[in-house]
Amino acid sequence: MRGSKKKRKVKMRGSVREKRVRNSEGKLVRILSIDANSPTFIDDLTLLFQKNVARARRENRRLLRSADGILAAEKE
Repeated sequence: MRGSKKKRKVKMRGSVREKRVRNSEGKLVRILSIDANSPTFIDDLTLLFQKNVARARRENRRLLRSADGILAAEKE
């Protein structure tokens, strides 16, 4: 049954590069970069934007203990 195999979408390889470096405090940080001349630049830029927004939201929840970005003390 040759026709039963699922076809995979062929996706171009993106230009997002990841580098792990140490900051001035010695903590490992992740640096994501993209190639401006890449044929997948728009997709890569969208991906990095989504990752940055998700990271900022996680950080806000961690700092403020609130998903909406308002401190619990201010709600009262």
